[in-house]
Amino acid sequence: MVFSVLDLLCFFLFMILPYSTIAQTSRNISLGSSLTARNDDNSSWASPSGEFAFGFQQIGKDGFLLAIWFNKITERTIVWSANGNNLVPQGSQVELTSDGQFMLNDATGKRIWYAESAGTGVAYAAMLDTGNFVLANQSSSTLWQSFDQPTDTILPTQTLNQNSNLYARYTATNYSRGRFLFALQSDGNLVLYTTNFPQDSANSAYWSTKTDTGFQIIFNQSGIIYLASRNGSVLNPISPNAVSIQDFYQRATLEYDGVLRHYVYPKSTSSSAGRWPVAWSTSTFVPPNICLSIVEGVGGGACGFNSLCRLGDEGPICQCPNGYNSIDPNDALRGCKQNFVPQSCDQASPETDLFDFQEMQNTNFPGGDYEHFRGVTEDWCRQNCLNDCFCAVAIFNPAGDCFKKRLPFSNGMIDSSISGKTLIKFGKVNSTLKSAGGANTKKKDNSTLILVGSVLLSSSGVLNFLLPVITYLVVSRVYSRNAKVNQSHPVMSGMNLKYFTYEELKKATNEFKEELGRGASATVFKGVLVSDNGKCVAVKSLDTKVRENDLEFRAEVSAIGRTNHRNLVQLLGFCNEGQHRILVYEFMSNGSLASFVFGDPMPNWYQRRQIALGIARGLLYLHEECSGQIVHCDIKPQNILLDDYFTARISDFGLAKLLRMDQTRTMTAIRGTKGYVAPEWFRSLPITVKVDVYSYGILLLEIIFCRKHFEAVAEDEDQMILADWAYDCYKQKKLHRLFKNDDEAINDINKMEKYVMIAIWCIQEDPSLRPTMKKVTLMLEGTVEVSAPPDPSSFISSIL
Repeated sequence: MVFSVLDLLCFFLFMILPYSTIAQTSRNISLGSSLTARNDDNSSWASPSGEFAFGFQQIGKDGFLLAIWFNKITERTIVWSANGNNLVPQGSQVELTSDGQFMLNDATGKRIWYAESAGTGVAYAAMLDTGNFVLANQSSSTLWQSFDQPTDTILPTQTLNQNSNLYARYTATNYSRGRFLFALQSDGNLVLYTTNFPQDSANSAYWSTKTDTGFQIIFNQSGIIYLASRNGSVLNPISPNAVSIQDFYQRATLEYDGVLRHYVYPKSTSSSAGRWPVAWSTSTFVPPNICLSIVEGVGGGACGFNSLCRLGDEGPICQCPNGYNSIDPNDALRGCKQNFVPQSCDQASPETDLFDFQEMQNTNFPGGDYEHFRGVTEDWCRQNCLNDCFCAVAIFNPAGDCFKKRLPFSNGMIDSSISGKTLIKFGKVNSTLKSAGGANTKKKDNSTLILVGSVLLSSSGVLNFLLPVITYLVVSRVYSRNAKVNQSHPVMSGMNLKYFTYEELKKATNEFKEELGRGASATVFKGVLVSDNGKCVAVKSLDTKVRENDLEFRAEVSAIGRTNHRNLVQLLGFCNEGQHRILVYEFMSNGSLASFVFGDPMPNWYQRRQIALGIARGLLYLHEECSGQIVHCDIKPQNILLDDYFTARISDFGLAKLLRMDQTRTMTAIRGTKGYVAPEWFRSLPITVKVDVYSYGILLLEIIFCRKHFEAVAEDEDQMILADWAYDCYKQKKLHRLFKNDDEAINDINKMEKYVMIAIWCIQEDPSLRPTMKKVTLMLEGTVEVSAPPDPSSFISSIL
């Protein structure tokens, strides 16, 4: 931790201010007083200034917490609690009895908590303006105080002695003891631990002061927090920023995510709504980056098992990799679970074709390796993990090391300082066992209904006569109903898609309220599938008024339903019910490439390279690797979406043109978007996969330079058309003119030039000169050399 001379000077000047002799005023709470938990704001005792209060706070619908909180702030932040592990119901009572006992009883009179006072003689209680609640005798000597029994927070004027602990709460709204512990040990070392949750004992240390003479943690009235030795000297300044307690409310809290934070809140704005701002800069959180700090031999790491931790602006963010869902959406630290059927270990059928890998850079899962291979290639590492039913994650580094990890994997972390590549295995197709079970149950219910009816009716001679007729009617009704359902959801062979009813999708989208985007023939809405653990989806409703809508619907379902690739948006299901033609896709949380590349701030050069490569791989799959060759026909930034990890996913196959395996060219009307359309569209020439290569070339230039292919307002007329300007700058060796405030790209100008050369090859007027997407991918990967491209011709400008 580095401090300026001014910081240190201020720190030591404030150190000489007294912190142990603050005058206290209080409103004495007499013997026999009590508070009852109820649904109002009157179940509390306030301090003389009204800044703190002691009493009951209702925690959602779970019950009541006996607590101390900041009373003048709209967000009445709790700083101490008595019964976090055991909330009490309405009607419970805390009482200072006539004989000086201070206890909490539930509504039945059962004792839940009590204050163990030192000896007898309690005469009164008081809520002080420091935030300390005390029990005192007639001489005003303190017999018990909340400052000696901290939970997750310390306040100005409070000290923690050796063997004192702070326990993080379980979640933001659950005040039971959680997964992290802040301890000043008897050996003088101040340590942050993970716990052996649900036990309170320490598990693994992830930060410490490495001292052996620490005696007290002091939070003085100047707002400075430090570790002091027995003689009072400063050993470690934990929060050296001096902030007046006269002007600011302050607290230091061990948060549920394991980070110790020092907060301040201006008293002048205490009556307004708002969150506590953090006093420290991000780099001085304790620890600075918890994602990298926690590497447990036993335990799930900072975010739990099968999860990944990355540092955001306000602390750690937990996320699940592809193929995994959060176990509890209300508890991100609980980890993630698989949402696919695990790989079979049957040697005769290893099912390798049903699994793929999510590639992640700057990612690691330290520890937990069960195999380590040296001197291998990435492809070898990938295939070895794919063939191994126990392998859930493979880590490959540039030195040729391959590490394999089994489930559950732990200590997941994402950070720019991490090198190498992580491969996380996931199932391409989700399990259908649940839906199959549902169908069997329905069939079983129908059979049971018929059987029970037969038994009941057979007890009468008259009814025996009617039995065949009634049975026939029941069976006919059942099969008729099933037939109607099947007609509403026609099965399309060769695809594993879910069939949704219109009512399901209407409910999932809250009656189609949240619009994500709108095109010429469809509108996309955000939806939430309650039946799938609240999974977010994109629901694309085709416009029923558009001509040949049914053909477009069938084209898109046919095109996407049979594809599966990490760089394509996955179609999850569809609805074809009456006039309603709706497609249900994966939800891409980071929106379109257009908003990412053309927005502010500019994405870094590494991200842009990965996106460009991902799009190329997706097009290669469509052109050469899927069961039927597909020409997308509308490659543009708006049709490239970004998932949680900013992986590029090609979307919108509504304009896709499928080619038979023996067909490489086709004639069709002009499709696509102005500016990205290949010249052959305008010359009535046969259309091939090379039209996508052309569109990709224009898109690649946009990715490289983070500007649109055409800008009507430009410094110079020569700069309006990006493709022309890029070629001119390339020929003149002046590519740096295309970059605005992009030092990273300028410093990597040789690679930038290579990417520009690839783009120019892609936008050649003659389709035969354009490379295939396979060659484009190899050039981007560096496997194939990039030769100098010819002039793509001035025809580009005529099509805008």
